[in-house]
Amino acid sequence: MTVFSAGSGGPLPLPALSRRALLRGSLAGAGLLALSACRSAADSSPGADAASGGAASPRRGGVLTVGVGVDFTPALLFAQSANSLLQRLVFNTLTRYDEQLRPQPELAKSWEVAADGLSVTLKLRDDVTFHSGRKFTADDVVFAVKNLQNPVRSAQLRSTALTVADFRKNGDFELTLVLAHPVSNLFDLFEFMIIPDSQSVEDAVAGTKLIGTGPFTFTDRKPGSSLSFARNEKYWNPGRPYLDGVEIKVIPQAETLLSSVKTGQTHLTYAVRGKDVATLKDDKRFRITQYDTGAGAFYIGANLSFPEVQDKRVRQAIAWAIDRDRLVQQALGGYATVSSVPWPKSSPAYREEDSKRYHHDPEKAKALLKEAGVTSLSLPLAHQSDAGSTAVAQILQYDLKQVGIEVQLQPVDSPTMQKQLISQSMPALWTLSHSFSQAHPATLAVSAYPFNEAKNTSKFSSPAYTEAVQKAWNRSDADSPEAKALYQQVTDILLDEQFIIDLAIAGLVEVAGAQVHGVTLNKYSYLNLDDAYLAG
Repeated sequence: MTVFSAGSGGPLPLPALSRRALLRGSLAGAGLLALSACRSAADSSPGADAASGGAASPRRGGVLTVGVGVDFTPALLFAQSANSLLQRLVFNTLTRYDEQLRPQPELAKSWEVAADGLSVTLKLRDDVTFHSGRKFTADDVVFAVKNLQNPVRSAQLRSTALTVADFRKNGDFELTLVLAHPVSNLFDLFEFMIIPDSQSVEDAVAGTKLIGTGPFTFTDRKPGSSLSFARNEKYWNPGRPYLDGVEIKVIPQAETLLSSVKTGQTHLTYAVRGKDVATLKDDKRFRITQYDTGAGAFYIGANLSFPEVQDKRVRQAIAWAIDRDRLVQQALGGYATVSSVPWPKSSPAYREEDSKRYHHDPEKAKALLKEAGVTSLSLPLAHQSDAGSTAVAQILQYDLKQVGIEVQLQPVDSPTMQKQLISQSMPALWTLSHSFSQAHPATLAVSAYPFNEAKNTSKFSSPAYTEAVQKAWNRSDADSPEAKALYQQVTDILLDEQFIIDLAIAGLVEVAGAQVHGVTLNKYSYLNLDDAYLAG
């Protein structure tokens, strides 16, 4: 057995271990209070630091205002969606990744993974209470896992949660999870799985009550307008949070959101369009931070239940028709990287030659359509109705028209689009951004709705795809040559079949006033404000 144990002070030096060893718990510990900024940040604003920090000393007080473009959908609380920014305000997770995908302690202060990968023993913090005053114990971890196993929660990592076959408690603060088989993305689950209050979970998905163990308590919600949070005075992380509270303002109009940022009505946002971000990058009143972890990737999806896109040559033609460079520069303001695959450069599945497989070649697209016997094609393209998504869709519409594919744009509000994605009721084509490629490669193909090998939005199935995905998932190592060979098999199938046509890798772009410090995101874009403060 290998063991992870948290230190008692600041970060300890990390031993030179393989990622496999780290995920199996062999890390020599980082202090619980040394919150890791789970980002690889590339600040484009002059003088900005890479962790939204700066020279100012932490200061207690103030209410941070966060602007969002899409309202909170309570029913999707346990899925990664537009809700993700608020999850870490109210809730905690068992562990969190650092920049190198090494798990760090949160509610679990140490862990021990069996050599055969069939169990993990968690030692939990014993000083944590829910906002209601109830003590956090091992029973709450059991509930959190079972909650994600429940299909009505629409949790993308449900497959991984379902591998937990048994729970063995050794007191209130030690728990062994027994697995049906080894899984290579177990700590992805621990980073994703928020720990809710079992007594109020139905109120949470109804949007009337949110109770967790996190740094802020939920105080008010005005649907379509705002959500408010106050400091949790009994938070287990001593001296945190610094902020008195947080207000999330729903501002769906792109111009109004930009104006709120410029006038200081909004301190922080991730919803400004890329082309608008570019207008702020030289303004010293703002700090622009690009998260390059690959937490978002723009794509075109094809629903294979429609005959027009069942021939993979048609889908490949669409891939060749798109001018990805123009898309990145014009619609995304340069805050993305052209790519034909879902993997960011930080992924063990990434290969540069794969990312460059498809590029803008209209003549090749036309030749493939001719080879497939297509002389004319008219297809709907669903997209989110916000201004940024519309700009992306319009570029796709133009490029496809150049190769003889007429596209009718179908704008849909974000909650409806998410429901269509989950229920597999998309039209022949749609465009969105996906996540889940920023952590372990297997997570994408067993958890993300567009890629799930067992049931995906495209209604694509392939014995070869299923076999490669399952082999990559049903193992405890992540960096071995055998594992990487399986990732390559998955990538090769994705590039050939093109049921999901990846266009560009983009993490969230953070626009913050210069007075905002200490903000981080986890790998699933949960907003971590434990160390955030307003100063300057």
